[in-house]
Amino acid sequence: MNGVLRQALGTLGVFSTGLAFEAGGISLVFWRSLRAIVTARVDYTEFKRSMLSFGEASTPVVMATAAFTGMIMVLQSAVYVEQFGVYNLVGWFTGFTTFRELGPVLMALMFSGRVGANNASELGTMKVNEQLDALRILALDVDELLVAPRTVSMVISLVVLVAVGDLVAVGAGAICAQVLMGVDPMVFIRSLVEGVAPEDFTLGLWKAAVFGWIIAVVSTHFGMTARGGATGVGRAVNAQVVGCAVVIFVADYLMTSAVH
Repeated sequence: MNGVLRQALGTLGVFSTGLAFEAGGISLVFWRSLRAIVTARVDYTEFKRSMLSFGEASTPVVMATAAFTGMIMVLQSAVYVEQFGVYNLVGWFTGFTTFRELGPVLMALMFSGRVGANNASELGTMKVNEQLDALRILALDVDELLVAPRTVSMVISLVVLVAVGDLVAVGAGAICAQVLMGVDPMVFIRSLVEGVAPEDFTLGLWKAAVFGWIIAVVSTHFGMTARGGATGVGRAVNAQVVGCAVVIFVADYLMTSAVH
C-alpha cells in the first residue's frame, strides 16, 4: 500500500513539475513577445515573410473549414426546421453559432494544426541545430527577430481569416439551405441580419485575436524548448498541437462565460 502511495505521489509530483515548467515557459514567452511588440521592436522582414507563410498560405484550408461549418450548421437545424416550419430561423441559427463559437474555434484549430506546427518545427529545428544560440552570440535579440513578428502576424492573420471565413460560412449555409430545404437566400439573409447582433460578430473576432496569440505563444514555447534532435522536434510539434487545443477551449469557455 505504501509503495502504491509513493508511486502515485511521485507521478503526481512529476506531472505537477512538468505542468509548472510548461506554464512558466509559456508565460515568459508571452511577456517577452508583448514587451517587444509594445516597444515596437519587431523585425519587418520576418513579419512580412510570416504574413505570407502563415496567413496567405492558410487561406484555402481555413476557407474550406468555414464553408463546411456553415453547411453543417444548416444540416443540424434541417430536421427541426422542417418539423416545425421555422424556415425564417435558419439564417439566425447558422450565423449565431458560426460567428460566436464554431467559426473562431474550428478555424483556430485548423490554424494551429498548420501554422502552429510549422512555427514549432522551424523554431525547434533552429534550437536543436544551435542556430538560436548563434543568434544570441551575435548579440541579436531572438524575441525581436523571430518571436514578436511571428506573434503579430499570427494574430492579424487569424482575425482576418475568421472575418472572411464567417462570410464564406454564411454564403455556403445559404446555398445549402436553398438546396436542402428550399429556403430562399433572401429569407436566409434577412433572418441573419435581424437575428444576429453586431456584438456576436465582433465577439468572434476578439476570440480569433486571443486564439492567434495563444497559438503563437504556445507553439513558440514548445519549439524553443525542443531537445533531442529530430525526435525532439517531432515531440515539440505534437505537444504544441495538444497544448493549443486545450488552451483554446479553456479561453473560449472563459470568454463566452464573461459575456453572459
